[in-house]
Amino acid sequence: MFVPAARVQAIRESPSTQAAQRVRDLRAAGRTIVDLTVGEPDFDTPDHVKAAAVAAMDAGLTKYTPVNGIPALREAIAAKVLRRTGQAYGGNEIAVGGGAKQVIFLALMAGIDPGDEVIVPAPHWVSYPDMVAAHGGVPVVVSTACSNPPRASSVGPSIPHTTDGFRLTPQALDAAITPRTRWLVLNAPGNPTGTLYTPDELAALADVLDRHPRVMVLCDEIYDEITFTDRPATSLVSVAPRLRERILLVNGVSKTYAMTGWRLGWGLGDPGLIGAVNTLQSQSSSCPSSISQAAAVAALTGDEAFVRRSVAAYRERRDLIHGLLADVDGLAPVRPDGSFYLFVNCAGLLGRTTPDGATLTTDNDVVLFLLDHASVATIPGSAYGSSPYFRVSFAAAEPTLKDAAAAIGAAVATLR
Repeated sequence: MFVPAARVQAIRESPSTQAAQRVRDLRAAGRTIVDLTVGEPDFDTPDHVKAAAVAAMDAGLTKYTPVNGIPALREAIAAKVLRRTGQAYGGNEIAVGGGAKQVIFLALMAGIDPGDEVIVPAPHWVSYPDMVAAHGGVPVVVSTACSNPPRASSVGPSIPHTTDGFRLTPQALDAAITPRTRWLVLNAPGNPTGTLYTPDELAALADVLDRHPRVMVLCDEIYDEITFTDRPATSLVSVAPRLRERILLVNGVSKTYAMTGWRLGWGLGDPGLIGAVNTLQSQSSSCPSSISQAAAVAALTGDEAFVRRSVAAYRERRDLIHGLLADVDGLAPVRPDGSFYLFVNCAGLLGRTTPDGATLTTDNDVVLFLLDHASVATIPGSAYGSSPYFRVSFAAAEPTLKDAAAAIGAAVATLR
């Protein structure tokens, strides 16, 4: 009988993957489910991007490529980052992988020794703590969204503090750093909250990092172009270029260009770190898909009208679903500044009783109640390190969002 290695036993299957599979199972059993779990655009990949992939295949670009991507792609990535951050990166400072997720995984593999600590502000993307644990590290989950001390983290020490807006404060960062701290993870706009940092807020975090030169920063900027404020998302490297050699910028084409299935992402940083990531990739997947690389070049260098249209649609959907759920007794959705998720506080439902006689005591209970009684699939906030909340994706058509909100409202009305 197979016994998984300790590193596998230390991690969980992604809650997002579990939620998506549950939806598929229920649909296979004949249930009609409104799925608001999926973290991907519902738009199709732009036509000019698909055409570039076809042209690449017709031209014979179907072989291995350099481990860190074709030169044209690295040049396109560098040009985009220069425009957005003002920082110029050379080819030896860019790693290209099978999605931003793979780049993050390999970077942590390259930069964590057993027992090293990684600070993960919560709410956090579901995969960060488990990726850290997979490499023998210790995720230090720092709550950014509670007025009272949170419950202890199930994946590592939890350091509570009080703040607004799901932003990591300089005081909380300084308190979390120990001699074993190796990385800080910053995800902005964030999943699941859509939180943005102002330049002043990032500068204050940089001042703390100045006092701890061993700490690296993983800036996950996968949603950087999906923002709803007058100001674009600000990168830490723009505010504090002095920290550049300690910052890994991670991004990809999945969210901005509706290319989740193409699996193409990248990281920019110190040549030593990038070289280590490339070495690991050379021994795992060899290189990213040649076809996806050609498509990514077209996405990064082509017409940006698709991006503007999709962001405008996300903004309208955000306003719609936020307003509808805010009208449901017991729910308090947090209005995001970016990404395409709504993080909904459901503390007002806890303690209520379902028509079946069960009492809702956790956000997981709420999510199961909505699935069973409203046929709406969401993800509990506990998966993101913050309770009691649940996440809905508004990367769905407006009629779908209206139907979901109506069903949630009707189900909540049956609670006692």
